[in-house]
Amino acid sequence: MTVRSSTTPEVQFTLNGASTAVGVEAGVSLLDLLRERLDLTGTKKGCNQGACGVCTVLVDGRRVLACLTLVAQLDGREVTTIEGVGTPEQPHDLQRAFIGADGFQCGYCTSGQICSALGMLRELDEGVPSAVAEDVAAQPLSSELEVRERMSGNLCRCGAYNGIVDAIAAYADTAGGHR
Repeated sequence: MTVRSSTTPEVQFTLNGASTAVGVEAGVSLLDLLRERLDLTGTKKGCNQGACGVCTVLVDGRRVLACLTLVAQLDGREVTTIEGVGTPEQPHDLQRAFIGADGFQCGYCTSGQICSALGMLRELDEGVPSAVAEDVAAQPLSSELEVRERMSGNLCRCGAYNGIVDAIAAYADTAGGHR
């Protein structure tokens, strides 16, 4: 996929497995590129200030806030949005877990919650400590407290937090490791 503008530098990255090249102005956010130019509307716009987590996507497997990530930062990187996580025909196992555990209500925050959960589980696998870690040098455990702390940057206006935590736990239990 190539989107070009004749007066701006081109940024090349992988988007949901496809090579992508775009010409954008220096201050264009990943969120605006996805929604307004590439028509990938699964990533939602919430506060547009980095406070709610609704726009969370993965860059090189790590969770980022698309509203605060500039496209210019993506050259040579891999971006995964909710559209790259699963499809309606073949949902990702975590998406299935969200459905099974009633981890969503209105659904507005769900794509960000799922991308954040995938990134968070990777952090657990890599031994990244959190604010609730008793021993920052030890491998963190996937406890309910740990999951709630790590997901605390993703807000849900409906209050579906219990279902979200249950979905993440169910997925982590069956995923062989956390991912």
